[in-house]
Amino acid sequence: MISVKEAAEKAAEYFTDLYHDQFTNVLLEEAERKVERTGRYWLITLGYDRPSNLPQFARKGPRAFKLFKVDGETGEVISMKIREVEHVE
Repeated sequence: MISVKEAAEKAAEYFTDLYHDQFTNVLLEEAERKVERTGRYWLITLGYDRPSNLPQFARKGPRAFKLFKVDGETGEVISMKIREVEHVE
């Protein structure tokens, strides 16, 4: 099984490949190891700042999150979803 660090790196690489420098302050927020009959994988949540359309906030907008499912054996990103949270400060 790949380590949590490797899974997070794979998720971050995938995110960067898709979005390039569109978002800033990309950080690991959560990591969870899952074992199921279909295999072992990591759930990796990355948070990032979205650009703001409001001049008073300069470049920093609201925080957003993506949830990545990473294969625990190969490190391949299987899926990426929007991760909804109730409240972020």
